[in-house]
Amino acid sequence: MDNVADQSAQGKPGLLARLKRGLAKTRAGVSDQVSTLFLGAKAIDDDLLDAIETLLITSDFGMTVTQEAIEALTKMVARDQLADPAALKLALRSHLLSLLAPSSQGFALGGQGTEVILMVGVNGAGKTTTAGKLARYFQHDQRRVMLAAGDTFRAAAVEQLKTWGERNEIEVIAQHTGADSASVLFDALAAAKARQADVLIADTAGRLQNKKNLMQELQKIVRVLRRQDEAAPQHVLLVLDATTGQNAIEQARAFTQDVSVTGLVLTKLDGTAKGGVVFALSEALGLPIQFVGVGEAIDDLKPFDPELFVDAILDTSE
Repeated sequence: MDNVADQSAQGKPGLLARLKRGLAKTRAGVSDQVSTLFLGAKAIDDDLLDAIETLLITSDFGMTVTQEAIEALTKMVARDQLADPAALKLALRSHLLSLLAPSSQGFALGGQGTEVILMVGVNGAGKTTTAGKLARYFQHDQRRVMLAAGDTFRAAAVEQLKTWGERNEIEVIAQHTGADSASVLFDALAAAKARQADVLIADTAGRLQNKKNLMQELQKIVRVLRRQDEAAPQHVLLVLDATTGQNAIEQARAFTQDVSVTGLVLTKLDGTAKGGVVFALSEALGLPIQFVGVGEAIDDLKPFDPELFVDAILDTSE
């Protein structure tokens, strides 16, 4: 099975450097303070553990993740498993990595026929922009890509997706404003199959998680796509704005109740100092984080790598 997260063009050292730049605000809020805590500590004591707890809470790791981390570290200290603060920092790294276990496999395409990636999420999360950047990402992986403008409520969304199509030199299937979204995507899948595209990235209208009629429309889209391909959509990516912090968890829970979300995309990580929400989301939902947005440039959508992420924010890399 092909795993497009393993692009040969991206070496880990270079990607780590770009990720660190994109996570500058989170690093300033977490890694700088972590370094200060551990460099200043001569021994592991309650004050150090309390400081770590405060740091995790203020960095939006969430109460559940924070309490579990502190409990795990406290038990290791009680058992004399940690010799010094440096060992404590590595233990924290290991614990945070365990929370990101669902994301360890990366994003994978099956490699057989046209696969549909359905983009869902609330208004303003960045679905259309993410769809365009994903198209570029798959092009780099030598995939034949098409886009579908399923957000028929906003003329601006259709025009925005067409602009991405022009930038990437790929075809965009679109209809008039107000057209039935499910019909648009049904026709787009037929066109993608006819053109032997590897991937059809389908944008959808933003919807509030508490509006049942809008959520039911997503279910209709899935039903209509499956009339043509019972496996479609092979991927449902929920796009979340990282700057919303813990609110993103409630959004995600609502969407997962109405549609079978297969993975998460976190946008605007470069715009928040509270990147700890990544761990809270993973712990709460058990879904893989597949891509993260760390800038506005077309290539600033990156496959999520748990080790690189933890090392970038804790500054534990070589």
